[in-house]
Amino acid sequence: MDENIANEAWWRRQAAAQVDWWKKRSAGHQEETLRQNNLMYGGLIAIGIVFVQPFLTEEAASLDLSAKICVIAFSLAIPLLSALVVLNRHETYRRRMTSSVVVLVAQQAALGLGYVGVVAGFWHIMTIAGIAILVGTILGVAVHSAGYVRVEKDDAQATPGAEQPPL
Repeated sequence: MDENIANEAWWRRQAAAQVDWWKKRSAGHQEETLRQNNLMYGGLIAIGIVFVQPFLTEEAASLDLSAKICVIAFSLAIPLLSALVVLNRHETYRRRMTSSVVVLVAQQAALGLGYVGVVAGFWHIMTIAGIAILVGTILGVAVHSAGYVRVEKDDAQATPGAEQPPL
């Protein structure tokens, strides 16, 4: 009977340690997500400004299809990305992320439009460069995913208080 009580106490300590670990991890995860989002948003804004700038002096009728796609994609993405940067500052201040569906859709649309603008801009420069950015993005996502999964798996294994229960 004493052995069952000892096991129960051990499991309660384990459960409490897990709850604490998950609370800390969740808060840290949200902060890191906000930092990474700001990096992506700011980078796409900068890329968009650089890519669109040469087209400001050209007449719209003289632009080829890829240049027009680049300009249109960034004309939609830059305001969305800017609004998301400002929202991220507010989320960072409040230390929590919004759960708004409108914001989630805006995030995906802004990132998608930014990506389309980058691909179209490189495609305008040289077709092979557009293809290269498509392939590079696929490889980059694969590398990021593999690394992310490994880091998360290693972190989960390093959970404090993960020793075996008493026999």
